[in-house]
Amino acid sequence: MTDLRQTFARTDETIVAPGRLLLDGGPQRDMAVLLRAGRFADVGQAAALCARHPQARLVELPDHLMMPGFIDTHTHLTQSLGKSLVFGEPSEIFRRIWVPLEGSLDEHMVYLSSKLAALECLRGGFTTAIDAGTRSAGHIGKLALASREVGLRLVVAQICNDLGGAAVVPDRGQILRNAQAHLAACQGDPLIHASLAISIPEVASDEMLREVSAMAAEAGVTFQTHVNEHLVAVERSLVAHGRRPLEHLAHVGALGPQTLIAHSTLVTPSELNLLRDTGTAVAYNPVASVWKGNAVAPALQMQALGIRFGLGTDGTRADGFRLMDAAESMQRVAYGLASGDSSCGGGWLWLDAATRMAADAGGLAGVTGRIAKGLAADFLLVDLDRPEFTPSHDLSWELVRYGNRDQIDAVFTNGRLRMVQGWPVDWDARALMEEIRDLAAPAIAAAPIQRIHPTADSLIDMRLA
Repeated sequence: MTDLRQTFARTDETIVAPGRLLLDGGPQRDMAVLLRAGRFADVGQAAALCARHPQARLVELPDHLMMPGFIDTHTHLTQSLGKSLVFGEPSEIFRRIWVPLEGSLDEHMVYLSSKLAALECLRGGFTTAIDAGTRSAGHIGKLALASREVGLRLVVAQICNDLGGAAVVPDRGQILRNAQAHLAACQGDPLIHASLAISIPEVASDEMLREVSAMAAEAGVTFQTHVNEHLVAVERSLVAHGRRPLEHLAHVGALGPQTLIAHSTLVTPSELNLLRDTGTAVAYNPVASVWKGNAVAPALQMQALGIRFGLGTDGTRADGFRLMDAAESMQRVAYGLASGDSSCGGGWLWLDAATRMAADAGGLAGVTGRIAKGLAADFLLVDLDRPEFTPSHDLSWELVRYGNRDQIDAVFTNGRLRMVQGWPVDWDARALMEEIRDLAAPAIAAAPIQRIHPTADSLIDMRLA
């Protein structure tokens, strides 16, 4: 077996010739890429590439697929310390669990939570995550630091709520100054990209919704918000405004190509038209629909209408392969079975939605999401010498249905090897986990979390008593 640590220890010009290369047209044989200065400097037929760049060293990996890293279009890195506390809980868990938990975290706990979540992302094949912003009190720098240290590309939002929903709600002027400072702090960073967010439309004034969305558009970054996720939130908006949340965003002028809507599980035909006509993007979060009891976003209809969307975890579990499987499965259960649609987008749609389409939805189409000349070298090496891929008749479908994170041998961002077989190559992940085991319980105990149900373990203990 190839020693990937040793093979990629050097960072000079390298031609990588895998057994299969996942390009825009699907998995290809006899293709190779030139890595130079953290980018895909050239892509082409292996023999021709070697002839064009005789000075580059050649790495042949005949048993591997080289593919773009997955992109999580919607997550919350500072929720990792309490991720299983929400199991079995009814909707709007952010009010009872996430806001209290995140709001109670100090700088160090924000750092630890973010670093743990970033570790999980890379283990699951995500080279990029789009974070909706932390509700902790001004510790966004620690979130970015943790991601940078791990090597995860991160789009991180500065929350701009002016009516609540965060640990600290400054006055309007300070909110806008904080937003401008965040945009400036991320300029030129090779891994950290700025975003602005309002948690849900009802925690911001109409003026703030309009202004923050416009500020994001002017800066060329994404504006993030959670919309049409829970029935109760839709009904609150109807009572308050006479409009559903997505309709209200359109009314105040906050939709557009810069806007990334998380969820959109409860959308009417006219709201789908709003998304299409404004160029607004959607994060389709299939596992969140299963775990939280939401409806399922009509992703296949979105795709047919030309609505931009990518796949997101919503912080549920960081496994890109299982995310694709869930995306296809939920469309099949919610829509395909009733209509007799046996393909439900086919394997290729979900591969695309987890990579290229996700990059576009998150404002990173010019940075990552594909193996193409000039883009950042964010990629995975997947071991194809596995029973799941033997024999292989349709690798695109097989990756969606048989792929798993234990088949990922290596993860790269900006052309740098970050992880081999699930563990980082240049820092001690087990030491991080040990520290978190010591500190997480007191942090959770100090947060004013309100759970509706006891844990499954406690119910087992009660039965045995």
